[in-house]
Amino acid sequence: MQTSELIGYLAASFTTCSFVPQALHTFRTRDVSGISLGMYSVFTAGLVLWLIYGVTLAAWPIVASNSITLALAGTILGMKLQYGVRHPGG
Repeated sequence: MQTSELIGYLAASFTTCSFVPQALHTFRTRDVSGISLGMYSVFTAGLVLWLIYGVTLAAWPIVASNSITLALAGTILGMKLQYGVRHPGG
């Protein structure tokens, strides 16, 4: 493994792992009140683009980290849509 690839895997691991505590908290509590729908929508779209970019370059650290983070962020976004939508009068 080249040094640049090792750095890529370490960076991907750190950034993906930094997202896990928020995801676990949200999964456990179903509390999405502090989650911004706009931010998570744009963030999730960005992850899809990073994933496509990584696949086109065959940059596996990018593909691996963004696949995992996309699964977590997509789940949180889905929970925000399911549990966080405020209905008029309710």
